[in-house]
Amino acid sequence: MLKVIVELWPGGRESGKRGIATADIARVKNGVLADYEVELHEALLEEAGVGEIATVRAYPRWSASVWDLVGRSIAAALTNGREELPQRPVLPDVPVHTSTDGTPYVRMREIPEPARTFFAKNLSSSTCPLVEEDEEPRGCVYACDWQAFLEGQR
Repeated sequence: MLKVIVELWPGGRESGKRGIATADIARVKNGVLADYEVELHEALLEEAGVGEIATVRAYPRWSASVWDLVGRSIAAALTNGREELPQRPVLPDVPVHTSTDGTPYVRMREIPEPARTFFAKNLSSSTCPLVEEDEEPRGCVYACDWQAFLEGQR
């Protein structure tokens, strides 16, 4: 089995490192053309019930660098087994609303995954507006916090 570990080293310092994702790649069928199963794990997304599993079929063993197998395995897990990179992601287009008192806010329910999960974790110690006229008054956040998150300032 191959295990690929993705670690975050804040400020480039090993002392603060933490694992944020892994890929487990296991050969499930031997032979010249082997099959591999890959499982992607991302700690924060797994808390939200999001995970990826796929199979790379008939891979010609010993024909390329191990990085080729790793890249194809990750791509397969992200694209339902197609071994191609998914379309490049874009920033989530989330509408900014204005409350009756003039406060700009965004609705958490309008932020797509996985950004919603990452942003919610980031907000754990922040205050949020109570937008009484919204159908989910406690499901709103300040627009400036959303923008700061997108810019990497939170």
